[in-house]
Amino acid sequence: MPKNPVNVLNLAQSFADFRQDRNIDAATLVGVIEESFRSVLAKQFGSDENFDVIINPKNGDCEIHRTRTVVPDGEVQDPNKEMTLTEARQIADDYEVGEEVSENLDFSKFGRRAILTLRQTLASKVLELEHDNLYNKYKEKIGQIVSGEVYQIWKSEMLLVDDDNNELLLPKSEQIPGDFFRKGEVIRAVVLRVDNDNNNPKIYLSRTSPDFLRRLLEEEVPEINDGLITVHDIARIPGERAKISVESYDDRIDPVGACVGVRGRRIHGIVHELHGENIDVINYTTNKELYVERALSPAQITSVFLDEENHKAEVYLKPKEVSLAIGRGGVNIKLACMLTGYTIDVFRETEEGGESDDIYLDEFNDEIDQWVIDAFKHAGYETAREVLAADRDRLLKETDLEESTVDNVVKVLNAEFEKE
Repeated sequence: MPKNPVNVLNLAQSFADFRQDRNIDAATLVGVIEESFRSVLAKQFGSDENFDVIINPKNGDCEIHRTRTVVPDGEVQDPNKEMTLTEARQIADDYEVGEEVSENLDFSKFGRRAILTLRQTLASKVLELEHDNLYNKYKEKIGQIVSGEVYQIWKSEMLLVDDDNNELLLPKSEQIPGDFFRKGEVIRAVVLRVDNDNNNPKIYLSRTSPDFLRRLLEEEVPEINDGLITVHDIARIPGERAKISVESYDDRIDPVGACVGVRGRRIHGIVHELHGENIDVINYTTNKELYVERALSPAQITSVFLDEENHKAEVYLKPKEVSLAIGRGGVNIKLACMLTGYTIDVFRETEEGGESDDIYLDEFNDEIDQWVIDAFKHAGYETAREVLAADRDRLLKETDLEESTVDNVVKVLNAEFEKE
């Protein structure tokens, strides 16, 4: 075989570099290089059908052979596919009309333009292949945890790079409120989605997705990974609080205890990753009334009535339990609604005499700003009757609030009792 190989090292930097740095296997790269050569040959000669491109997969050396048919002198119609008998006998004097002649072509003699075209074509095809590989790789990882090093921080998003130097985007909206990272730090998140506009993949990550909490649980709780415990539903207010429901398929395993761990060791690792996000774990049940009741824990529920058609739940409990059911800023009931899928309305039970029991101030957070309620609670007032029983001057002094603010609170509280 003639020894005039075209060395791809001069055309595409290094065959080994492509395989190692760009994570392209040899067989695929050989195909890309051959396709690139054929593209240039087709432009140069009008067709590549009669060319053989032979590439050494070890080092990228390439040989190009063109096969043409011998025709009588003066009868050549396609110089790319035919050659005269005189030309053939300059190669070997025993060629006859009708025989095929295979020649080795030195691509480096095709000229600078052809070599430049080859470089551009090869670079374009390799880049396209890299994009395809990157898209397919991360498309399969949607919902899975990945790690990346912080490369650059912008106002609206953060740029990370993975171990293969691929770019990953973590939007501000997908960051936990308590997240604060510096360049060079390695952080974890789940793959949220992969866009591929114009074959230019963009990988978006999330730390606020329920899937992030789900995957962290799988890492910390072996029973989940082994299929002995299932995580049914997850509700999150990122960085603040979350509720998850779990079920065990082994009567010997307490799913809540397994997730929390001895002295809370398992759940503490997750809470640390989520910057102090409190996590409530409850037992899942197909009994919807009981599920709603458990979702509102730590409040003790008296009764639950479901409206399946409208997906609503009416929950009745003692007045002292209402603030627990609603939670600070309404977080507990909001998470319970997210977890169960029901719109939950909370009602206080009243004594038979008709006069309602006292009402916790947190229940008025839809009419009174939470910071105002907190000021009263800080001064030692937990319930509406405690506030109404206090002297106005005393309230002004102890809460350190404006007169109009205190008067408005008293007005709202009085209106509630008058209504009842």
